[in-house]
Order: sequence, then structure tokens, then C-alpha cells
Amino acid sequence: MDEKEMELIRQLREENPRYRKLYEEHLLLEKELARLDGKRFLTPEEELERKNVQKLKLAGKDEMESIRKNYYG
Repeated sequence: MDEKEMELIRQLREENPRYRKLYEEHLLLEKELARLDGKRFLTPEEELERKNVQKLKLAGKDEMESIRKNYYG
């Protein structure tokens, strides 16, 4: 990620409450995914949880990208 893009993200986090919330959720979901991926073996319940975390993370990322495009054109 280049410096210009990082600055756009920082500005959106400061100015757009929804973007800020999505960004924070994205970080938490990344940590949860890393925790699950760090396990040697996942139970069926953990596999389902991992898939759900991935879906939530992707949906949030898509919404953040949509906000960024609408905000900056």
C-alpha cells in the first residue's frame, strides 16, 4: 500500500464513522482469522467459524472499498 492510499484511509477513518467502524472490525476479524489459522487442527465448529469470519471480513472490505470510491470518486 503506497503512502497516498494510506493517507486516504487515515482521512476516511477520521471523517467517516461507518468507515472507521468497518476498519476496526476488519482488524479484529484479521486477528481472529490469524488465531484460527494458527491452530494445527480445527474442529468442525472452528472450520465453520473460520468461514464465517472470512465472509464477514470480505463483506466489510467490500463496503469499505465502496465508501472509498463514493467518497473520492
